[in-house]
Amino acid sequence: HYMNALMKPVNFIKEVKAQLIKVSWPTKNELVGSTSIVITITFITAVFIGFIDLILSRILSWLFR
Repeated sequence: HYMNALMKPVNFIKEVKAQLIKVSWPTKNELVGSTSIVITITFITAVFIGFIDLILSRILSWLFR
């Protein structure tokens, strides 16, 4: 039992290594393109949420004068 307990982590790491070899990693161009899309969408979302927040805060400050 003692040896089996020691081999489980070793086998797990070997399996992880074998799976990582099978991974299809993105190319530099794919990575740059995906990152650009994420940054752009994040910026657009931030501007949209900021605009909605500004409008709602003005409405609420006007209502609770």
